[in-house]
Amino acid sequence: MTESAEFKVKEITKGSAFGAYRALMYGDLGLGKIVWAELLFTLIGGLGGAAGLFLRMKLYPTLFKTCGRKVVFGKNVTIRHPHKIALGAGVVLDDNCVVDAKGADNRGIVLGDRVYVGRNTIIYCKNGDIEIGENVSFSANCIVFSSNQLTMKKNSVVAAFVYLLSGGEYDLADATPFALQKGTCTKGPLEIGEGCWLGAGAKILDGASLGDRCVIGAGAVVNQPVPADAIAVGVPARVVKTRKAAE
Repeated sequence: MTESAEFKVKEITKGSAFGAYRALMYGDLGLGKIVWAELLFTLIGGLGGAAGLFLRMKLYPTLFKTCGRKVVFGKNVTIRHPHKIALGAGVVLDDNCVVDAKGADNRGIVLGDRVYVGRNTIIYCKNGDIEIGENVSFSANCIVFSSNQLTMKKNSVVAAFVYLLSGGEYDLADATPFALQKGTCTKGPLEIGEGCWLGAGAKILDGASLGDRCVIGAGAVVNQPVPADAIAVGVPARVVKTRKAAE
């Protein structure tokens, strides 16, 4: 067994149940903040109607690294490691979405002004970083994952069931079972350019960055970089047309 695999097994099995829960949900956040977060999530996390929206808007911002004005939190939103999450003004986290900045030494997650995160969408780290620019809109049931660096510039639209992956690869040359590997190998940072449109069910894989104003067709699997203004479709995705460049 490799050193990393042994470390992973020890981390899973050692310590108390509370210690494991704390590591999963809060990391090195202080105990007082943890108690406050637990109270908020338990008492108002699932509260419906205008009362729930109002109370979460007023009280949830105290949990985050930074939080802009008029941030909207839907019902049953899951927030993990909130002290490593920065929310811009006007961010919307719709019902049942997850924002998880877990990691031992990462910076965490930044959602810029007016980012919209649709229902059931999951944005999460495994010791990686995620930065989403202003006016980016994620539809329902998307997955955004980083064990490296994932950057998405402003003004992009992401349709439902899109998957963005930065890192998360396994070492095929390592004889260690995949379940015992960390699963954090990477081909490099993932960057999504400004003003892109990602069609429903598209998958942008590790290292396959997109230039500005790209359009990715529904169901496409992008495993190589795509240049600016390109329209790419298919599995694997290939460029079929170039858009007129912005003046």
